Parts: sequence; C-alpha cells; structure tokens
Amino acid sequence: MGNFTFNSFTLEIEGIQVTPMSMYPLFLFFLSIYLFIMISNVGIVILICMDRSLHQPMYLLFCNLPFNDILGNSYMVPRLMSDILLPPAERLISYYECVVQAFCAHMFGTASHTVLMIMAFDRYVAICNPLRYSAIMTNRMVVKLTVSAWGSALVLVGILLGLTVRLSRCRTLISNPYCDNASLFKLSCESVVINQIYGLTFTVVLLTSSIGSILFTYTRITMVCLTSKSKSINTKALKTCSTHLFIYMITFVCGKFHIVFHRFPQFVDQRKLVAILFHIVPGSLNPVIYGAQSKEIKKFLSRFCRMTKKLLS
Repeated sequence: MGNFTFNSFTLEIEGIQVTPMSMYPLFLFFLSIYLFIMISNVGIVILICMDRSLHQPMYLLFCNLPFNDILGNSYMVPRLMSDILLPPAERLISYYECVVQAFCAHMFGTASHTVLMIMAFDRYVAICNPLRYSAIMTNRMVVKLTVSAWGSALVLVGILLGLTVRLSRCRTLISNPYCDNASLFKLSCESVVINQIYGLTFTVVLLTSSIGSILFTYTRITMVCLTSKSKSINTKALKTCSTHLFIYMITFVCGKFHIVFHRFPQFVDQRKLVAILFHIVPGSLNPVIYGAQSKEIKKFLSRFCRMTKKLLS
C-alpha cells in the first residue's frame, strides 16, 4: 500500500517484526498474558462487589484500576495478537477504528494517573485524619472522586484527539504496534504545531498534577509517621502506601519511556516494546501487588493460581 494516499480511510499498522519461528510462541505468550489480565482483574472486581467486608473507600477506589486495565488491554492485545499472525502488508485498520483505538490508549494512560491520584488522597485522609476518615470518605465522596478522575481524563483526551481528527491525511502507515495520537497526526502533511503544543501541555499538566499530589500526600504521611508513636499507624502506612507507591512508579516509568522514545525515531523497536509493556505490565502486576493487602483477595489469587496450574498440567 502506498504511503501517500490522500485522506485514505484504510491504514496500515507496522506492528512488531516477527520471524516465522517466533510467530506462534509470541502469540501464545500474549494470549496467556491477556487471559491472566482479564481473569485476575475481572475476578477482583467481582470479589470486591460481592464481599461486603471489602465495601470500603480504599477498595471501591481501587476498582477503577482493574477496570482501566481491562479497558486498556482489551483494545490493544487482541489486535496485536491478530497482527502477529498476519504478514505486514495485510495488517490493515480503518481510520475510525484507529481513532477509537488511540482514544482508548490515551484514556488508559491518563486514567492510570488520575485514579492513582484519588487513591493517594484516600490514603492521606486515612492516615493523616483517621478520626474524620468515615465522615470525609463517604459513598458520595467516592463517587465524586471517581467521576472527577474519569471526567478529567475524558476532557483532556477528547481535546487531544479532536485536534488530530481535524487534520487531513496524506500518509497511511502507522509505525507503531497500535494507534495513538502521535501516530495519527504524523499521517498529516499539514502543520501539527498546535497538536504538539497541546500534547506537550497535556503531558506537563498531567505529570505535574500526578507527581505533585503524590509528593504532597506522601510528605504529609511521612511527617505523621515520624511524629507518631503508634506502631499500628506506621504499620498501616507502610503496608498500604508502599503498595500504592510501587504501582505508581511502575505506571510512571513505563509511561515516561513511551513518551520519550516517541521523540527519537532511531529507537523504533524500543518504542514499540515500551508501548506494549506500558499496557501489559501494570495490568498484570496491579491485581497481584494490590491484592497482597487483602486476605480475601490473596485467597482468590491463590485459588486462581492453583486452577491455572491444573489447567496447564
């Protein structure tokens, strides 16, 4: 397919380069990762919904993470697996499907940060204002925080993709494993200065808000722990906050490398790898890492692992 077709509605995804020998092992690898992400995240959401002892603000807010992981991997991994089995010339996607894919990709990345921000607020209230926790973190507050996390992500991503959709296209090749905003506006021969300015502003605002909220909440939590003589408070803070901080660092590092490699065309293969890891690594680790806080979730994960071993044996 030519790469200079004006406003073509059929695009070609470059995907990842695979040899005939590695095609099926790689397909099975992504299939196993995808099944684990889906089963573990859906299972945890169902478990939290069914177990009344887990109907606490911390777990209700945490439900946003597995939901985001399900959304972020459902649009990307199945398409990636199907492309692995196809020759490069047959990896085609419609323009509108590509836009939807890009929207889901950026919603996943943005919501990962906004959800972790509201979870940090919950930990801040729980440790710094324990006596007022139940009065502050009501069901109404949980709903407000959830709506604000997803609403802000929706507005930011909507404007981002809206600026890209307005552009005409003179190319057809998406040099990425899946569609994203940068890959879409690179199809245009028009000036993309506005897109780049908004994209940079978008990234700076999101990361500044995310890092700022994490630094503020954890500084206050650290001060409370240093001045408190209660071992129970310190133990609770260490248990819950270390897990939350670890998940945040995974999301931040994977996302940061993805953004950086997009600015350096010579690192195409590394960018593709990081783009894939940005989705599957948090999606695989979040239910396991966060599940370590809850006995009920640990029981579910242990049952799931035993069941998986029986199926594979």
